[in-house]
Amino acid sequence: MSDDDAPSPGTPTHPALLEARARVVHDLSAAGLGSAAHVDVVDACVRERRWWLDAWPGGAEHVAGQVAQDVQEALRDGSGLAWPPCPLPHARDDVQPHVLHVLPDLGPDPHWVCEESGTATAPLGALPAAGP
Repeated sequence: MSDDDAPSPGTPTHPALLEARARVVHDLSAAGLGSAAHVDVVDACVRERRWWLDAWPGGAEHVAGQVAQDVQEALRDGSGLAWPPCPLPHARDDVQPHVLHVLPDLGPDPHWVCEESGTATAPLGALPAAGP
């Protein structure tokens, strides 16, 4: 782990939280949003999810999707940023730019899904880098 990938001080070090952080940071970076400010949002969301994992230790396999949803909401509410944008082509001309959503809402093996077509695009933590 490089210094740039290291969690900020105070970020929980539970393995499931560290994995969730790594997966979300990867997907942010794939969208060109790997700045320190955006990673700080991830770290804040990871710290906030600690209580949830402490209250439900069996929820470790579910926490990555929860962190991704938390980051989506924080970016939208804090800066109006719609992340991650849907990379899929759409046949209908009336489809507006939109974001991917994490499914299942609460479950293991979260993945990104197009909100318009319902098409799974990538597992959480595996979004491809955005084009030029």
